[in-house]
Amino acid sequence: MSQITFPSLSRSARNQGEPRLRPVHKQRRFASLRSIGALVLREMATSYGRSPGGYFWAVAEPVGGIVLLTLIFSLGFRTPSLGTNFAIFYATGILPFLAFNSIANRVANSIKQSKALLAYPAVTFMDAILAKAIFNIVTQLLVAYIIFTFIIFTQDTRTDPQILGIAFAFLMSFTLAIGVGCLNCFLFNAFPWWQQVWSIITRPLFLMSCIFFVFDDLPNVVKPYLWFNPLIHVVGQMRRSFYPSYHGDYVSPLYVFAVALIPMVIGIALLQRYHRDLLNS
Repeated sequence: MSQITFPSLSRSARNQGEPRLRPVHKQRRFASLRSIGALVLREMATSYGRSPGGYFWAVAEPVGGIVLLTLIFSLGFRTPSLGTNFAIFYATGILPFLAFNSIANRVANSIKQSKALLAYPAVTFMDAILAKAIFNIVTQLLVAYIIFTFIIFTQDTRTDPQILGIAFAFLMSFTLAIGVGCLNCFLFNAFPWWQQVWSIITRPLFLMSCIFFVFDDLPNVVKPYLWFNPLIHVVGQMRRSFYPSYHGDYVSPLYVFAVALIPMVIGIALLQRYHRDLLNS
């Protein structure tokens, strides 16, 4: 009996009848942007969406401070240190200060509050930091817009707001907040006791940032020391953007950005090196 042989099929012939598999991409396009967008939406839901009143409290906190200061100081003084209107004077001090405080604290706690999400490879610690920063920057800008607009249109403030100057003051505040927040983001996780220490040593900042007065009115003895408080420069930039006659020659944006960038670079470098250890701790 003769052996029957079948012709061998070539590799190309065999492949023609088989379904082709699409190549798998190692990384999704715009993965970080998608992660940041999802984290921003999550931040919206968790920060104000679950509490009674929601975003009302984001506006109520600075409004309450402005109203309280206006009532107290208007009883003892006829006019504030600048201009004739107490509300706008204290708003120009409180709003940039609270913006710094809120953003710095949120950025500092970004890894601690996102540990479950950071377990996914697609989400990085920078995504969490940027999402916190973006959401809170937008929130603080909206709050400031609402409060400033209400005061200017309902009261005789006798001010001349300069949009570019106001935006620059907020840029100084936001950059400083992110810089301090990045360094504290590492320190809060590496040394939990530092969070309590930081809370204690920063409480006097509300009194030392020229919210109740202007830097020019301070005694010459303390001026050289308080000048190193970067928030004084932020508040000074904000006020000279509202009051045309106020020059604020002591304001140094270069100093503020230097103070902001140094802890930002150090904090990001430490997080890049130790963020996995912090997540597993």
